[in-house]
Amino acid sequence: MKSLPYYHPVTIGNVSLPGNLFLAPVAGYSDRAFRSICYENGCCFAYTEMVSAEAIVRKNEKTELLVHRASKELQYAVQIFGSEPETMAKAAAIIAKKAQPEVIDINCGCPVPKIIKTGAGSALTRNPKQLGLIVKAVKATLDEFSKKHEINPIPLTVKIRSGWDEHSLSWKEAAMTALENGVSAITLHPRTRAQGYEGKANWQILTQLVQLIDKQIPVFGSGDVFTPQDAKNMLEQTNCDAIMLARGTMGNPFLFKQTRDYLTTGTYSKTAPSEYIKTGLKELAFLIDDKGEKIACCEMRKRFCAYTKGMPGGAELRKSIVLCTTFDSYLKLFASHIEY
Repeated sequence: MKSLPYYHPVTIGNVSLPGNLFLAPVAGYSDRAFRSICYENGCCFAYTEMVSAEAIVRKNEKTELLVHRASKELQYAVQIFGSEPETMAKAAAIIAKKAQPEVIDINCGCPVPKIIKTGAGSALTRNPKQLGLIVKAVKATLDEFSKKHEINPIPLTVKIRSGWDEHSLSWKEAAMTALENGVSAITLHPRTRAQGYEGKANWQILTQLVQLIDKQIPVFGSGDVFTPQDAKNMLEQTNCDAIMLARGTMGNPFLFKQTRDYLTTGTYSKTAPSEYIKTGLKELAFLIDDKGEKIACCEMRKRFCAYTKGMPGGAELRKSIVLCTTFDSYLKLFASHIEY
């Protein structure tokens, strides 16, 4: 039996959040446009897609755009990845000054080969010593930055995986090293690097992490939450403090509000097809503001394919979605299929 209601506020260091339903850092998806849409639909806290510390230090303009706060974001976190403590610390200082996020998170879970071959991402989960050096360096830099500018310390968090493969589960060592070096929260995606995003997430490991940390800092869960019922099951079974929603929100940002309603009232309403289209068009408008019409319309193809999944006539819509190149072409396409 949980001591708190399923839906409740969360504190990360000195940062107070109104609820415990977060948007995970999703590469190629959790940009400013999508985060804005998620906040409008009940998201309590959102993370940027992972940002290269090396690119930030080298002042890559495209990468710098990834860390900017969205118009709807009162609070947000920037996630960075890298393998060298000095570079990660420099990047954290640059981000703290330019973007002023409420939280900075270290990616220790990405399973993509081009990331792990550099020693970053999930390579850090199986290398607790290096993870500890990075956390220590970044935290010292953030503490120094906060003291210099006379602001509250910016909390540092990490997101880890359960391990490299089923024969090398290093989550415990990674989590304890991160805790000992001063992180304010830990997120666990209980799949191994070898699993990628396949198979089932092992929520039992998340339960064990919650018990290990024993309320010293918050523990957040991620993995296989696609419905409001899944969210309740994760909270109930693991006793984690918050949930990071990822793939379940793609084409369905309404999952945040539905989950909040389900956790607080035991029921929720389905979203009308017209609302999916309206919301997708609104996301496209946000994306055009950030990236220009040509790039935004190309990037929205995969997102509109997700928005129309399971929708009556969706298969026919998707055949035409991949041909849209302007906002007006999307508008014309959807106007001819759905009243909204």
